[in-house]
Amino acid sequence: QVQLVESGGGLVQTGGSLRLSCAASGRTFSSYAMGWFRQAPGKEREFVAAISWSVISTSYADSVKGRFTISRDNAKNTVYLQMNSLRPEDTAIYYCAADNSGGWRRGLFEYWGQGTLVTVSE
Repeated sequence: QVQLVESGGGLVQTGGSLRLSCAASGRTFSSYAMGWFRQAPGKEREFVAAISWSVISTSYADSVKGRFTISRDNAKNTVYLQMNSLRPEDTAIYYCAADNSGGWRRGLFEYWGQGTLVTVSE
């Protein structure tokens, strides 16, 4: 079992930056693939980025490529999402997710955090 707690959300102006953090419990964090998803008001949750347990593999949604960077620090049981050049359409609740079943490459994650709100003003 993994528990995930996101932080770092807030209000930022268009073009600004934020870094989200997701702290994970459990001694086996380094064996989990990690991901970030988001859900905007009135929309379905969508994939943002993912990183393999080994850090070798990362993937991004087309809408955030070149602007967002996912990273992890296994020593701190933490995964990050650096978000630059933010746009109003990035406004959403951002969720951290973890997977140890191998489904993460298909967007399937086992564990989810409660989310942190990011609001980008025009």
